[in-house]
Amino acid sequence: MDESMGEVIACLLSFSEMDWQGQKAAEQLMQIMLIAFAVVAFLTGFAFGSFQMMLLVYAGGVVLTSLIIIPNWPFFNRHPLKWLDPSDADRYPKPQPTVSAKKKSTKQK
Repeated sequence: MDESMGEVIACLLSFSEMDWQGQKAAEQLMQIMLIAFAVVAFLTGFAFGSFQMMLLVYAGGVVLTSLIIIPNWPFFNRHPLKWLDPSDADRYPKPQPTVSAKKKSTKQK
């Protein structure tokens, strides 16, 4: 039972990888699609004279956008990050906190 649960978790984690460029591309694609569906929905609603038709077209666009954006497709991970192996971390110096110069206090009377 534990082995199969581990396999399921490993499978789910393999789908959760999205790089920074993939996140940016997904957000831009989402914004473009939602704006395009809003324009199409408005024009459809205006042409048919139906507010309900406009809402249905836009709702369909939101659903379609969600189906395209939410799953982690492989093209969202074209630039994977290469993390440092924990065993190699001891060879590199740890970043030191920077000490900023204190501001001069100005006292007003």
